[in-house]
Amino acid sequence: MASILLTAGPTRAYLDDVRYLTNASSGRMAAAIAEAAVAAGHDVVIVSGPVAVDYPASARVIPVMTTREMLAASLVELPRVDGVIATAAPCDFEPGRRAAGKIPRRGDGLRLELVPTPDVIAALAREGSDGQWFVAFALEPGADPTRAFEKIEAKRCDLIVVNDVTAIEGTSTAVTVYDRSHAAVGSRAGTKREVAAWLVELIATRLVG
Repeated sequence: MASILLTAGPTRAYLDDVRYLTNASSGRMAAAIAEAAVAAGHDVVIVSGPVAVDYPASARVIPVMTTREMLAASLVELPRVDGVIATAAPCDFEPGRRAAGKIPRRGDGLRLELVPTPDVIAALAREGSDGQWFVAFALEPGADPTRAFEKIEAKRCDLIVVNDVTAIEGTSTAVTVYDRSHAAVGSRAGTKREVAAWLVELIATRLVG
């Protein structure tokens, strides 16, 4: 059995103390994976952005809001786990400067300067120790693996799970898993619970010692 760190849900990039950028990630896939992992006997810790789903009671949940908070909390947990499954959809960009209070409405509009946020899974993989494994998710239009192949190299992951953007708010999904050689190691479609159970079994077979 393994100890697993899951990153989950969206994050928020605050423009001011009231407004923020985010995305529609529901956390359903992470919750389903956590449920399947706990059922298989694994220990699970979840670093989660704001979601409305329920995680398994036996999983330890660390709530965060921003991408930087997600990375910081995950780095604290990293030395204690055997592997990471990055299901989160963190904001890739944030305002270069967060305004204090509330930006007043202006008739001439508002210009935003956005800068990249830290890449959570890439940073975790860089900081990981020998023997730890890393699984990333790639949400791509049409589940096109082309960019996923670039990501698996850049993020230094062992496996990458590719699914279509339609999965982000749905209760079902279809995924294909690729390894570092860009070979497809399996595909599955169904409810997120069904796909999660299959993924946990696949990860255990290929990566868990």
